[in-house]
Amino acid sequence: MQKVLKLENNQKEYILCAAIYYDNGKKYEHQPKNIESGIVVCGRRHHNCFIILFNMFAEDDYSKKNTTQGFLTNTDRFVDRQEAAQIAFGRGQIKIPTKSLFSEDLY
Repeated sequence: MQKVLKLENNQKEYILCAAIYYDNGKKYEHQPKNIESGIVVCGRRHHNCFIILFNMFAEDDYSKKNTTQGFLTNTDRFVDRQEAAQIAFGRGQIKIPTKSLFSEDLY
């Protein structure tokens, strides 16, 4: 089943870039609208995001176990790899449906 969020002006939600959500329980301003605590870091590929997170939080005993790999959408939402795959296929960003989206699938 394709998941496509329709926006007010008839646009559809699409994937912007790779992102990683790190939930350390702290509140940060200007996060995606569906994130209440933690921080979302965006980049070209997920490994770029991990490098940023490690450099930001290494002193705080950063751990990958508190992270979720996903994507940022044009509607300011963080979505996991599975939901991102549905959105990307529904929007025509990828040609073949997949269960889990990888940044390499997009570009």
